[in-house]
Amino acid sequence: MTISGFLIIILKLAVLFAALSVVVLGLTWLERKVLGRLQRRLGPTRTGPMGLLQPLADALKLVLKEDIIPSASEKAVFWVAPVIVVISAFVIWVTIPGSQTLVVQNLDLGVFYIIAFSVVGILGLLMAGWGSANKYGALGGLRAAAQLISYEIPVIMVVVAVSMLAQSLDLRVIVEEQSSYPYLLVQPLGLVIFFIAGLAEVGRTPFDIYHAESEVVGGPFVEYSGAHWAVFFLAEYINTFAIAALTALLFLGGWSGPFLPPVVWFLLKTLGVVLVVFWVRGTFPRLRIDQLMAFAWKALVPLSFYNIVVTAVYQFYGWPAWSLTLMSLAGLAGVGYLVYRRMTGPARRVAQVRARQRAMQSRRPPAGGSAAVPVPQPAPTQGQG
Repeated sequence: MTISGFLIIILKLAVLFAALSVVVLGLTWLERKVLGRLQRRLGPTRTGPMGLLQPLADALKLVLKEDIIPSASEKAVFWVAPVIVVISAFVIWVTIPGSQTLVVQNLDLGVFYIIAFSVVGILGLLMAGWGSANKYGALGGLRAAAQLISYEIPVIMVVVAVSMLAQSLDLRVIVEEQSSYPYLLVQPLGLVIFFIAGLAEVGRTPFDIYHAESEVVGGPFVEYSGAHWAVFFLAEYINTFAIAALTALLFLGGWSGPFLPPVVWFLLKTLGVVLVVFWVRGTFPRLRIDQLMAFAWKALVPLSFYNIVVTAVYQFYGWPAWSLTLMSLAGLAGVGYLVYRRMTGPARRVAQVRARQRAMQSRRPPAGGSAAVPVPQPAPTQGQG
């Protein structure tokens, strides 16, 4: 590579980082507005017109806030951990295309590259918890690693199924193969698995257990403040935007669409997925750690393997596309029914207990009175007639 080519790559990366920083500021404002509307509030309104300057005020506050480093912490590990997390979130955007030509560096194994580098963020979370010299931070780091490793498996399996359909790991080829119909129509199960597991990967509600921001102590970031904490915050929103973009590319046809420019279609589809992410945050409560892990290993992992099997059967026998849709919907409906029965089980048991109590009360004699109780007659003895 020549010096000029290297400088061009550096310039593209700088522009990409600046663009993602602006996107993060926009997402923080949009999330507050959406959650405000869902909760019958206004959201930010004071700082700038419609509160548009609120993200800048928050960023300035975090940069100027005192950055405290625990005296017993491992200084090098404490400093490097947020850098690893944000770099792993940033470098995957090198090969995520916004259109056929709008990409920093397209790779033939682009999907493999994205999956490989997204896992590196787990190391940063572990280092953050360990380097803080705080037992709660260390437990939070281990809890985060367990969650991310568990939900990484469904994400990888769904990406493999999509790559099987497109016969390529190149994101541009995957989008081109959806020119006739988006993969949403033939793999609705894959879309649901990818979206749910993606929420867990970025720690969004209801899978934000390793952030635990509403608790007094929790998560691997408990000792971080100021600019260090802001870096973790930046990585979370970059990852959120990445999951939304990958959902649009893998299942919604990417930049395909009539009339509008390709980049506009890509941004509109990505924004639609982001709004659903915010909607989920304003709707569902946080899961417990046992519920979170059980849902991964008992529901999403088996479903992801089922998705691989039905995709392989569909391709091997050359069945029509609607057959894959039916098999995908059958798996989705079956597991959805089982999850529904599991979630509503406690309520059903309570209803049954109350019904039995009402039945027993209805058979009791009325209060303040005595019921006519038959008195047993003595059996006749010999000689009585």
